[in-house]
Amino acid sequence: MGFSSLAVAAELPPLCSLVNTKRGGFLCQRRKHGHVSYYKKPIFCNIKSNITATATGSNNTTTGSPSSSSCGGKVLEIKEIDERCRKWIWKGQFSINYFVSCNSDSQSSPRPPLLLVHGFGASIPHWRRNIDTLAKNYTVYAVDLLGFGASDKPEGFSYTMEEWAQLILDFLDEVIQKPTVLIGNSVGSLACVIAASESSHALVRGLVLLNCSGGMNNKAIVDDWRIKLFLPLLWLIDFLLKQRAIASWIFERVKERDTLRNILLSVYGNKESVDEDLVEIIRGPACDEGALDAFVSIVTGPPGPNPVTLMPALSIPILVLWGDQDPFTPIDGPVGKYFSSLPSQLSNVSLCMLEGVGHCPHDDKPDLVHDNLLPWLASLAAS
Repeated sequence: MGFSSLAVAAELPPLCSLVNTKRGGFLCQRRKHGHVSYYKKPIFCNIKSNITATATGSNNTTTGSPSSSSCGGKVLEIKEIDERCRKWIWKGQFSINYFVSCNSDSQSSPRPPLLLVHGFGASIPHWRRNIDTLAKNYTVYAVDLLGFGASDKPEGFSYTMEEWAQLILDFLDEVIQKPTVLIGNSVGSLACVIAASESSHALVRGLVLLNCSGGMNNKAIVDDWRIKLFLPLLWLIDFLLKQRAIASWIFERVKERDTLRNILLSVYGNKESVDEDLVEIIRGPACDEGALDAFVSIVTGPPGPNPVTLMPALSIPILVLWGDQDPFTPIDGPVGKYFSSLPSQLSNVSLCMLEGVGHCPHDDKPDLVHDNLLPWLASLAAS
């Protein structure tokens, strides 16, 4: 999910929630002949209001909210997901938990399979509102990254973005064995970007990035004045987390149900999506042996490669979906500004701003995500 370093202090709100984000509305961009256009009837995205076609200088306005998804996918129960999961041994030593859902039509379909990659603190069930809808036409895989969910949490392991990216590439190569569309949220998005940039076997067919993070933790975003302001506090938290007794005490506070619920409410636009199942999805794996070590390593470790340096080298189709109420990677912060500028720089990137949506769009307002994701995937499969 992308909890900031400040969120480890149970009594403090997430850092970026201290400052309101700009509400950019529900806008979609694409590049054509070197210009960015905001269009009334887009190929991939819905429009809410006040859309300006800057390429032609004309003004088009449409009213109303984006329609709800009509695909009728159900929300999978956590127990059902757990019972259907499988195990894959990575590097001959680590047990990795994964899920696959498909029907007979999707198995023989030319459509590419999809791999869902969660964010920090989350796991496969975080996609419970999306799997059934996507699996109607696609073979859908989801994986618990090392250190999360039901995957191994090895003692003393140093977690890095590069290791997670390698896990994704090896999973594509050994398990899926087909060109695949990677769909990630938060640090999961960044892991997908790194994997795509390092793929040498054309196994990444496309990328869908849901509120991509700038690094494994907030220390990557040093050019955000909000991070600069609180950077001494972030380093203090790092120091405290490296003291085992203090880290254990903080971690116990963070994984309390009320604390988790409050953090989730601060990062979701749709508060109704923050239910008891969501709290349990985050809390359950946090009680596993090795979860504390993973937590400390990730929060205090190196932030990893910056997406700003990686995105220009990618030529595959990319869809960026961004919740405009995200307090962790706000649209008016450096990461949000960078991704919102991409359609004017890269012709392979499509961007949709999702109004009233927080850091986890796929679980926050899944219908809104599906309304934009499914047409994009259909277009990709047809190309």
